[in-house]
Amino acid sequence: MAWNRKRTGRQGKEIDMQTSRYFNTEGCCKPSIHYMVPLADRLETIREFYISRGKYFVINRGRQYGKTTTLIALADYLKDDYAVISMDFQLMSTASFADEPTFVVSFIKYLEELVWDGDNLAALSENENYLRLTALCGQERPSLDEMFRCFSRICRTASKPIVLIIDEADSASNNQVFIDFLAQLRGYYLARDRRPIFHSVILAGVYDIKNLKLKIRPSSDHQYNSPWNIAADFDVSMGFSAVQIRTMLDAYESDHQTGMDTALVADEIYQYTSGYPYLVSAICKILDEKLPFQASFAGREQIWSKDGVGEAAKVLLQARTTLFDSLSKHISEYPDMKQMLYTMLFQGEQIAYNEDNHTIEIANMFGYISCDNMSIKIANRIFETRLYNMFLSEEELSNAMSSLAKQDKNHFISNGRLNMERVLEKFVACFHDIYGANNNKFVEEYGRKFFLLYLRPIINGTGNYYIEAQTRDSRRTDIIVDYAGEQFIVEMKIWRGNEYNERGEQQLADYLDYFHQNKGYMLSFNFNKKKEIGLKTITIGGLTIVEAVV
Repeated sequence: MAWNRKRTGRQGKEIDMQTSRYFNTEGCCKPSIHYMVPLADRLETIREFYISRGKYFVINRGRQYGKTTTLIALADYLKDDYAVISMDFQLMSTASFADEPTFVVSFIKYLEELVWDGDNLAALSENENYLRLTALCGQERPSLDEMFRCFSRICRTASKPIVLIIDEADSASNNQVFIDFLAQLRGYYLARDRRPIFHSVILAGVYDIKNLKLKIRPSSDHQYNSPWNIAADFDVSMGFSAVQIRTMLDAYESDHQTGMDTALVADEIYQYTSGYPYLVSAICKILDEKLPFQASFAGREQIWSKDGVGEAAKVLLQARTTLFDSLSKHISEYPDMKQMLYTMLFQGEQIAYNEDNHTIEIANMFGYISCDNMSIKIANRIFETRLYNMFLSEEELSNAMSSLAKQDKNHFISNGRLNMERVLEKFVACFHDIYGANNNKFVEEYGRKFFLLYLRPIINGTGNYYIEAQTRDSRRTDIIVDYAGEQFIVEMKIWRGNEYNERGEQQLADYLDYFHQNKGYMLSFNFNKKKEIGLKTITIGGLTIVEAVV
């Protein structure tokens, strides 16, 4: 049912927000009321390559990655050919996992509710073996092996193959009884030609099963002795491509006629999110619900644009979300991961992807990194900028460069415009005064971080920045700064001789062409004792480059 929503935005503009669907960032997405990427292709892939082949597998992705939405849609997709038992361990209390008998009773009672409520499982209630299963609740100390013997009889006589889905399986991760439950599943899986059991089992959560064991058996002897080594690798992409994002925007455009270029906007959203489902929906939600009330946008066509997406990303980065709270918590809980991310961001260290490295495994499991050409990288631009802000904020209060930038902020803004040349000029002078006596290693490791510490207070509140990941290495980092509708490309690099410097100038010129800019900036950390500190301007192919030498 459509509903009406009209509000008056800034400057007295009345904004019609009539719609029957909206962008959702809370809980499960439903196609009847939410704009969402169609899941039919993903569901058919899971059905064909996993369910129909009787696979047991884990859907292990970061928080708010669309796992629950996919599982609910999958249960509905399979219901004609399978009896689907779909559980969510979040709905079982901590007390339910207190010991084996308590877990067995809680599990069976949960199943009873599902049978009672769902047409898909109605046939089970007429199965005499199901009645034997429910009768276990009346025993004083029912056991897992008794419960699984009943399940085996049920699966043998059921009219349809039974699929078991358990969402939020890692909610039980501190409990030995769940590990014993997995061991039973494994035993029956290996013997299912003789003792029928569930046709397919899906466990979903943030933690994979191997890492669940780290929580309850920290000793190295048990860390990788998983009872779930029968699981098939789940290789189905859960993220969204730019093409998939466009299908969602096409549906929105059909309803609202904003005049947007859906392909362009979808690609820009992808550039910020790399298809992380929550981040995609969050940016769209801000574009739809928050930006219409900002005076800087005259109408929806301006909102649904490259500039609008950039503004929505800035709003999102300043928001307090459960996803960002998890990121902050994990940074505190895993110091090795924190150090790894820090060196990647500020020192441009290239780290080879290695599944046997526990720190890399943890970061990948949480969805904070991905593999690119056998090296790891931060999963998306939003996470990367949030991490930069997080690390920089830890030092801002005590860092001299940041304090000076705050004092001089008004010197860099004129008529609402950012003067980047003045920013670089002042940074060079301050850096030389404060850190000029430090050795080369210090400058190489910390110089670029100090520029970000200097820049952030100047643009904070109005501007935004991000690091172009493809150009970040131990020698070069490109920063893209957006301020009041203007874009500034700043290349930070370590001096490696005149030839390397000239090559860097040409690379920056090529980069300016890509961004349709005619002026760029270069910040060189030069270890040559004969260097000339300060600013100079050069021209390459009609493009202007302002180079600052520290």
